[in-house]
Amino acid sequence: MVDDGRSVSPFAARGVLGIAGVVALLHCVAMAFGTSYWFDEVYMLAIGRYHLDWGSADQPPLAPALAALADVIAPGSVIALRLPAVLATAGAVVVAGLIARELGCDGRAQVFTAAAQATGLWENLVGHWLTPYTLEPLQWMLLVWLLIRWQRVRDDRLLLVLGVVIGIAAMTKFQVMLLCLVLLVSLAICGPRDLLRRPLFWAGAVLAALIAAPTLIWQHLHGWPQLRMTPVVAGEAEALYGGRPGISVQLLVFAGLAGLVLGSYGLFRLLRADEMRPYRYLGMTFVVLYVVFVATAGRPYYLAGLYAPLVAAGALGLQRRREAGRAPRRWLVWPAWLTATAVAVGLLVTSVSIARSDVAENIARRTADVYHGLPAAQRDRTVIIGESYITAAFIDGYSQRYALPQAYSANRSYGYFAPPPADHDIALYVGSDPGALHEYFTDARQVADIGDDMHAYLLTGQRQSWESIWPKVRTLTVS
Repeated sequence: MVDDGRSVSPFAARGVLGIAGVVALLHCVAMAFGTSYWFDEVYMLAIGRYHLDWGSADQPPLAPALAALADVIAPGSVIALRLPAVLATAGAVVVAGLIARELGCDGRAQVFTAAAQATGLWENLVGHWLTPYTLEPLQWMLLVWLLIRWQRVRDDRLLLVLGVVIGIAAMTKFQVMLLCLVLLVSLAICGPRDLLRRPLFWAGAVLAALIAAPTLIWQHLHGWPQLRMTPVVAGEAEALYGGRPGISVQLLVFAGLAGLVLGSYGLFRLLRADEMRPYRYLGMTFVVLYVVFVATAGRPYYLAGLYAPLVAAGALGLQRRREAGRAPRRWLVWPAWLTATAVAVGLLVTSVSIARSDVAENIARRTADVYHGLPAAQRDRTVIIGESYITAAFIDGYSQRYALPQAYSANRSYGYFAPPPADHDIALYVGSDPGALHEYFTDARQVADIGDDMHAYLLTGQRQSWESIWPKVRTLTVS
């Protein structure tokens, strides 16, 4: 092990861990009050409960596996389901402080970095929901921390740990593969190039590939549906985010007020300051990914795991100004922090109100009323099909409460799960219109109003087997 001779300040444990504790407490309160499921969260639960495998059409298996574990330990408990998300959100605050320390920040700058991470808008919106995009920022931040720590201590064993982190991240979301590709190019251009000559760096890459191999094999065996999600995501961008202009703004704004200000300053320093030359690859990586995600109309939260190193670079810049006697005036700093905190807390409260909606449970309850109202002989041959994966996941999420069988759908990952059983030749279809499925049955009759512009349709007189029908009606697009 060779140290680069650069000293670092002690870790600001009291301040950083204190902020992380407050974040964990607030998100615990939020998950306790927001007792209904977020739709992506119940999607993870449904996959984990009924379809756990090495992959699915649009999700690697880690988040569904955590949901399945929580469902086994505490069936039906929203708190148990959300605990990993809260730990990841609070853990990201700690890692933000560690990143700042490795870059050379003193205790105050480490606390500034942790506070900016804690007041990020994306983290406060989703930080207590168990989804892949809640877990991913922590993984990206660990990746960055391991890289910059290796730069200081030159302990090649860190590169093996880096491989493990990348492998786990790939089992959460595939975007980490693009991150690694851009990082490799940035390292080759900006340095430190000696990293690429380390045998354990490539051993770590092999380790990452081995960890991710099961989900990549699953994708290969199913025709790489994840690749077909890229145009689907782009197609949803206009309605969900305001198209590329909206994405270009939200990719930055989700950092929060403090994160946006410090991160912008930090990006400038990473690209221009001589002091930050060893870490210039981080600035280049952020810029390239920003351009890629805007150009491809990706999700506006894709960069959430890269805010912290930029913020840390900005906090270090303020530290240098303070050391030179040019610190910003307190009457400007504290109102800015209070505003950033207020906005973040406001968004956290908003997320609670979203998760208190009874829409999901109402869909499941009304579906159950129709299903249990069918004659027993007919009910035994009936399968429940949701028009979208969201509808099917809502039904699956509350299936135990309302004694419902597992739901099916031809949409998203549900379309790549096993089709309904052959001996179930009647479909209770929940959605706005039975659409393409109607042509495979002789009769489709509306039997109930489910709410939210959805109805229950009873489809009878099946014309073809489910094995034949399913590939024809499968779609990744949500209507």
